[in-house]
Amino acid sequence: MSGIGQNSVSDSLRVTSADSVVVKDTIVKNPKQVDEIISYAKKFLGTPYQWAGTTPSGFDCSGFIYYIMGSFGLSLSRTAGGLAEFGRTVKLSELRPGDLMFFKGRNTSSSQIGHVGMVVEVKPDAIMFIHSSSSRGVVIDNFKTSSYYIPRFIKAKRLDYGEEDNK
Repeated sequence: MSGIGQNSVSDSLRVTSADSVVVKDTIVKNPKQVDEIISYAKKFLGTPYQWAGTTPSGFDCSGFIYYIMGSFGLSLSRTAGGLAEFGRTVKLSELRPGDLMFFKGRNTSSSQIGHVGMVVEVKPDAIMFIHSSSSRGVVIDNFKTSSYYIPRFIKAKRLDYGEEDNK
């Protein structure tokens, strides 16, 4: 990837629309495939949580990402920890739609990855991510206002969707 994928980005980030962000006064449009993946993922909002689930009848967190990405021909790991090995690490201030966020599980003193979600929108006051929650199924949450996920955040990764960033 070129553009944002290769540059260090400062904390100045603002959104112009749902499919683009402004980074250092340059509009960066989401790759078309990222928009398609996010739109497809949103079709599963409300799907129940199912431990080890990988189908629309029920998903766990990594099964949801695995299923969505697999529907677009992207072959990834089935586990949250395995998914965390793909892509390049990005800072929270660099997050873009399509990036994956990784979290500790229920035990905040652990350093092990236990949960994954995909960023669907970034605004100055919100990092919205879609994921399969064990208590609520497939939902979209705001990371920036979540007392549950903020202390559990471990890292974020950007996948190579095989398209150049559009400026």
